[in-house]
Parts: sequence; structure tokens; C-alpha cells
Amino acid sequence: MNEFRFSAIVLAAGASSRMGGPNKLLLTILGEPLVRRTVRTVLASGVQETVVVAGHQGREVMRAVADLPVTVQPNLRHEEGQMRSVAAGVAALTRATDAILVCPGDMPLLTPQDLRTLMDAYVAHADHSIVIPRRDGERGNPIVFAAAHAPEVAAGRRLIGCRKLAQQYPEETWYFEADHDRYTTDLDTLEDYRRVLERLGQPQEA
Repeated sequence: MNEFRFSAIVLAAGASSRMGGPNKLLLTILGEPLVRRTVRTVLASGVQETVVVAGHQGREVMRAVADLPVTVQPNLRHEEGQMRSVAAGVAALTRATDAILVCPGDMPLLTPQDLRTLMDAYVAHADHSIVIPRRDGERGNPIVFAAAHAPEVAAGRRLIGCRKLAQQYPEETWYFEADHDRYTTDLDTLEDYRRVLERLGQPQEA
């Protein structure tokens, strides 16, 4: 992996509509906001540059990561969907890179080693330009794609991050079959949050 340069986009612009009120990215996981936990994991994986895309409650998200070595890129069009955030993040990258890792901000169980394993898988399958983790048929995150796609992604012409990605570019996509569920565990509902807290051993607020 050493010859390859990886950059990262952390998606933190969504409205958490399925949460029923709270912004999931600002929920506390082991003493820190979820988005901060995810960003710290990404930074510890060894990527050379990280852009955090903010939108809904952008100031609060920005404060949560303010002291970390990241660029925060506002996405004023975040209500148009995840693709706008991916495009905004890619456009904000400033360093030359070989591949880009796109990670949702609500991945509480991921470890830096999980990300390094995924990046190693990308390097090992150079005949594909998109790598997606999967567990028991369920697609996970983050995804990794070749920097050669960056101009099209930034312009919104290539839908990196879309759930239909593999169907759109099947010949370019390789699935990394994981033996754990950390790539497929995110937070969409309060019940998801409770399950993660229980799994991590964090006391739940009454």
C-alpha cells in the first residue's frame, strides 16, 4: 500500500431524517460526537488528506472536528442527496492522489485497521477501479475508487457513492467480502444507536 496515495472524504451533511429529531452525527459515542469518532478513525488509517463535507447543522459538525487536521467543505446543496456531498468533497481535495476513500460519517464500529485492510484490497485488485466491502450480500462502507474518476465525480457525471454504483459500473467494481459487520453497521435510527451503545459497553441515558 505504501506506493499508493489515498485521500478520504467523510460525508457529514445529511439531515438524519430517520432519527426522528436528533442529528445522528452529533450523538455521543464513548464521550465524543459520532462524526468525530469516524473522522479520527479515518485519520488514523494513514490517508494523506481528509475532507469532511458538512451541510445540515454544519456549524455543529464543524465544531465537532475543528481541532482535527481536516478540511471542512460546506455543501449548500446537501438536500439534493449524497451525490452532491461526494462531488463537493472530491472537488475540495488539494493533493495529488491515487485513490479516494468515501466514508459516511456514521460508522461507529470501524477501526483504522479495517480501513487499511480495505485500501490493501484496492491495491491488490488494480484491475478494478472501485472496491466495495460486503458482508453476507449486504453492501457496506466505505468505498474506494480510483482518482482517475475524480473529475467526473466532482462534476456530478459519475455517481460514486450511489447505491446503484455496482449496477452502473459492474465491470469496474470488485467486492471485498468481509468476515465481520463493522463495514455494514451504521446509525439510521435511535434503535441502531441503542444497539451500538450496548455493543460498545456505553451506558445509555435514561
